Amino acid sequence: MPATYEPIATTTLGSDTNSITFSSISSAYTDLRLVVVCTVNTTGVEVRVQLNNDTASNYSNTQLTGNGSTASSNRYAATYFQFIGSASSTVPNLGTMDLMSYAGSTFKTVLTTWSGDRNGSGTVERTVSLWRSTSAISTVKVSASGSNTLSTGTTATLYGILKA
Repeated sequence: MPATYEPIATTTLGSDTNSITFSSISSAYTDLRLVVVCTVNTTGVEVRVQLNNDTASNYSNTQLTGNGSTASSNRYAATYFQFIGSASSTVPNLGTMDLMSYAGSTFKTVLTTWSGDRNGSGTVERTVSLWRSTSAISTVKVSASGSNTLSTGTTATLYGILKA
C-alpha cells in the first residue's frame, strides 16, 4: 500500500462468526479503506456493511455487475451496503470499500469493488453508494446476511488514508 495508507486494525477469524466490527475509529484520516478476504458458511450469502450501527434505510446504492457473459445494473436503497453480493464457501472473495471524507459533516460517498472467481464463471461488481447521514463514521460492521457466518480464516483490515 502507498505510504499514505495506515493500518488501523486487522482481524483474522479463528472461528466462524456472523460479524466483524471496527469501532472507536479516529477522525485523524481523510478517508478509510476496508479490505476483506472471506469465505462464508453457505455459497450465495451476501456480505454487508453497516455504519455507526445505523439500521435505517439510509444506504443508497448503484451497482454495475459483470460475469464474463452478461452485464447488469441495479439501483436500490437498503438498511446496509451490499459489500459482497454472492460470496462463496470454498473460493475466497475479495472486497474493497473506500469511505470518502468519513469524518466530515456531509453525506458520505462510498465506492465498493468485489470479485469472486468461480473457476471461469466469476463475478466482478462495482457499487457507488451514499450513506445519508452527516455523522462522522466511528463504527464499521461487516456481517454475513441472516444467520449465516463469515468463515474461519476470513481477514478484514481497516486502513486510514492520510492526505488523500
